[in-house]
Amino acid sequence: MTSAQQDFLPGRSARAGAQRAVDLLAVLLVPEPSVSAVRSVLEAHGETSVELGPSDVASLREAASELREVFAARDAAEAAGVLNRLLARYAHAPRLTDHDAGFGWHLHVDAADDGPWGAWLVTSSALVLAVLLADRQAPPGGLCAASGCGKPFAHLGGGSPRRYCSTRCATRERVAAHRRKRS
Repeated sequence: MTSAQQDFLPGRSARAGAQRAVDLLAVLLVPEPSVSAVRSVLEAHGETSVELGPSDVASLREAASELREVFAARDAAEAAGVLNRLLARYAHAPRLTDHDAGFGWHLHVDAADDGPWGAWLVTSSALVLAVLLADRQAPPGGLCAASGCGKPFAHLGGGSPRRYCSTRCATRERVAAHRRKRS
């Protein structure tokens, strides 16, 4: 891990952190995630000077499978239970850090600025997902209901809860339902 790993940066919201978690899970929960794909997602979310190797990706992949349980929760109580277990297992006392790198002061709950990537992913993601759950009093996300998909997604807006990870999956399911109805 480099000193660029960030939890809550000034001007960044829990929503941005939740979207980062979802985007990372999308590339990590495939059979063989590539270092370059993971690095690209991290860089797209502001993680600069990312130094990753295959063992780091393996650690991140293991963390992603644990975080997926939050998105699989059926209700807020189940999601809170998963988040509490993850925070109890991985998180340390909250601390402010600036990494001595000009990022500005922000909150971390991982053990150290240079700890393992997997622990960083679990702690930073569990923290932001817990904030979303507390704000909405509902699960912070879900798993796509489209046949054969199952990708995690975050509930980032208002309105009724989402069922699909993307408009593409939602449209595909509506078309399939329409075709079943017509035949």
